[in-house]
Amino acid sequence: MNYYSLNHKAPNTSFKKAVIKGLAPDKGLYFPESITPLPQSFWDTIDRLSYSEIAFEAIKQFVSPEIPEDILKTIVEETLSFDFPVVKLNDNISTLELFHGPTMAFKDVGARFMARCLGYFNKNNTNEVTVLVATSGDTGGAVANGFLGVKGVNVVILYPSGKVSNIQEMQLTTLGQNIKALEVNGTFDDCQAMVKTAFLDDQLTSQMQLTSANSINVARWLPQLFYFIFAYKQLHNQYDDIVFSIPSGNFGNVCAGMMAQQLGLPISHFIASNNANNVVTRYLTSQLYEPKPSVQTISNAMDVGAPSNFIRIQEIYKNNFETLKNNVSSYSFTDDETREAMLEIYNDFNYVADPHGAVGYLGCKAYLKVNPNAHCVFLETAHPTKFLDVVEDVIKQEQPLPEQIQAVMGNKKESFVISTYQELKSFLLS
Repeated sequence: MNYYSLNHKAPNTSFKKAVIKGLAPDKGLYFPESITPLPQSFWDTIDRLSYSEIAFEAIKQFVSPEIPEDILKTIVEETLSFDFPVVKLNDNISTLELFHGPTMAFKDVGARFMARCLGYFNKNNTNEVTVLVATSGDTGGAVANGFLGVKGVNVVILYPSGKVSNIQEMQLTTLGQNIKALEVNGTFDDCQAMVKTAFLDDQLTSQMQLTSANSINVARWLPQLFYFIFAYKQLHNQYDDIVFSIPSGNFGNVCAGMMAQQLGLPISHFIASNNANNVVTRYLTSQLYEPKPSVQTISNAMDVGAPSNFIRIQEIYKNNFETLKNNVSSYSFTDDETREAMLEIYNDFNYVADPHGAVGYLGCKAYLKVNPNAHCVFLETAHPTKFLDVVEDVIKQEQPLPEQIQAVMGNKKESFVISTYQELKSFLLS
């Protein structure tokens, strides 16, 4: 499979080069040249397939022939070493739990998959690769864990100071080894802008090999399509009209769901559930795409004012606004509404949701008002204890810490504070 830049001013390239480069030379995101739907026999026999078998069939066209099938099967099996349960709340709403991995966030899948792909590509390479990544919360911990100790790979994580939860910060600042954390005086958008600037800095890239582990990287983004097929497997015998509500920040997750749809997943609609950072919600109402500086909310992983992956969504739907609008709805919710939803979920269903999942739940409720026969699945993208202060304040119940969280509590934080791109550049060159 080859990939092209969505800015259309760079040569097409291989999966390997797309993974290692992260971003195309013309600043564009990479996108696969073709998408071949899976055969009907795949969907007809999905109940008999394991998660690893499903994921292998879904991803192999995007990585072949550069990763041999036997190696790819091993990568997939190692990536998916935990469960993805669907929990039913009532006849109309379920949640897909994506927090059973090592850092208790949905990004564990993409980070683990990418780390193993890059490790395979770099196994005979004497040159080190530096993975440069911006995080609004969960990406940093997932990437740090996924790449920890990977030979020939250094990881530098940028995160906005004071704008991630304490546990999220511990997960990305306490591992040491080949993981370095930079605490940025600014927002996630500032972090993301620095990363993109670094990729385009010839002086920097002539001296070191940079790649990204944000969802701009195809190896981080594409594996997220697995979740949607896993949920379909669990629900398709019970419900005819399954709709997904995805808490959306950089829009990699909902975009991956749409890629699963392109592979033939029998899903007719998606819901992009936003917090106050609602550029896409506004776009679907006005047809005007106007990124704005992000604002801080209690669902901090979604605090993105310029979602990178929206251009991929537009590409999937051939830049046709009406086609896009027919396939995705979007709603925006305040912090107060999010807190009310968390309390409602707890009181009505005895289920503890994190703030991001609560935004997804609100998206389900909004959609079901006009589509009462659908079964809506909201993605619970991170374990609620990663947002302990918010969760315990809302439901007034102390929450036990899972082993994965206990493992980082009390560890020594190590980070470097920066404010400008020049400081980032100097850190990388040193």
